[in-house]
Amino acid sequence: MKKHLFHCLLTLFICTSFLSAQTSDEVVAAIQKEATENSQLERLAHELMDVIGPRLVGTPQMDHAHEWAVETFQKWGIEAENEEWGKWRGWKRGISHIDMLEPRLVTLDGMQLAWSPSTGKKGVTANLVTLPSVSDSLEFVKWMPSVKGKFVMVSMEQPTGRPDENWKEYATEESFEKMKEQRQEKVDAWRQNYRNMGYTPRNINKALEEAGAVGIIQSRWSEGFGANKIFGANTKKIPVIDLSLEDYGMLYRMVEHGTDPKLKVVAESEELGEVPTFNTIATIPGTELPDEYIILSAHFDSWDGATGATDNGTGAITMLEAARILKKVYPNPKRTIIVGLWGSEEQGLNGSRAYVEDHPEVVDNLQALFNQDNGTGRVVSITGQGFLNAYDYIGRWLQTVPEDITQHIESSFPGSPARGGSDYASFVAAGAPAFSLSSLSWDYWNYTWHTNLDTYDKIVFDDVRNNAILTAILAYQASEDPERTSREKAVLGVDSRTGEQQTWPEVRSPERAGMLED
Repeated sequence: MKKHLFHCLLTLFICTSFLSAQTSDEVVAAIQKEATENSQLERLAHELMDVIGPRLVGTPQMDHAHEWAVETFQKWGIEAENEEWGKWRGWKRGISHIDMLEPRLVTLDGMQLAWSPSTGKKGVTANLVTLPSVSDSLEFVKWMPSVKGKFVMVSMEQPTGRPDENWKEYATEESFEKMKEQRQEKVDAWRQNYRNMGYTPRNINKALEEAGAVGIIQSRWSEGFGANKIFGANTKKIPVIDLSLEDYGMLYRMVEHGTDPKLKVVAESEELGEVPTFNTIATIPGTELPDEYIILSAHFDSWDGATGATDNGTGAITMLEAARILKKVYPNPKRTIIVGLWGSEEQGLNGSRAYVEDHPEVVDNLQALFNQDNGTGRVVSITGQGFLNAYDYIGRWLQTVPEDITQHIESSFPGSPARGGSDYASFVAAGAPAFSLSSLSWDYWNYTWHTNLDTYDKIVFDDVRNNAILTAILAYQASEDPERTSREKAVLGVDSRTGEQQTWPEVRSPERAGMLED
């Protein structure tokens, strides 16, 4: 009788295990089917990038994005709210219009930088000067009065507007090498001249403003056709304008050859005072272990040179889509699934650092976090972030993902803990298992990262769809896993630069009062 009972129980266990495996397979298949046949990615991308636009912290567009995200989650039956974590300098971009009036009339390709002071509707008209070549800071001080009433050009004139790959394809080897040598000589001389002046590109604008300049003209080329990096202004009264390489070079040559061009700049903007900053937090409550958590992570903010499509619109819509799919095919997760769309990542991971600081109960009970933040490409790399046993569970979950999704992924375990770069680092520093879903480049660094070209048309939806599938399956498996993930840390190696033993990164507090005067 006991033997018969044992066999019955064994049979029941085997059948239950088989049915459980079948159920897992069915959920994975349902995730892939929903993502493929009913994808919402194109619609989400259009609404976020085309309609709402760039999401600079402290701007009305950032607020609009947070409101839109909550409404979108709620339409899918997912609880969501905007959680305030700090304050920031409020600013609203207006019209940018840059015209050369002399020696001929032409509208130039450029824009004001974020937080640039306004010129007002009438704008500012003046001639230009370039930075002088000086032997020391005293010589530069003597030159400074000449900037009064002028626009000052503070960037090096680029010797070529063609990216290196273009030269490599078409130039002779000798010509390519000659260009690189001449360019390096020019770069070295430019940097040395800054040292001679006693300034850096970070603090020169303030000095020129104090000396009476009416505006700053720069060109921060991103080493790709038509691509410039667009960041923030650091002046209080005068506008800072970034021009295309082509137009900047033309003006620079005119000044150097004595043509004396005249520029009119209209750069309207509005200061909005102190405004609140938020994270959008969406939650699918767990049914069996509601106090254990999986987080789907992406920063929601962007710079505003373009619409922030690949940094980090694609990461945001990946997490939105993964959450939508999970709510539809896996509505009652074992553990609680949270979507965190963080604010002010671009100024120092502020939104995620605030969440780590404000929600220790989530950090202490985090099963896993999956973050995506480096472009539109399919995920090609996952590392263990220094967690000694990460392979055991990440590897187990990845085995359930269809091969057409995982075939491009290379993994490295245990890896090293992130010390910055994106929001998963905020959680890693706190000892929580958080992982980056790192993407294929698609020329991210030159063409879309923080540039004027980071727009909807750069999105590769097939790759983003793969990422949404991968994220949803990993979240499902992390939720269902009968085991808690290990937080045991690997022994870190010796720093090759310092020769000292590496230590785990420290938790850092966020900036909760950004760009606000004391």
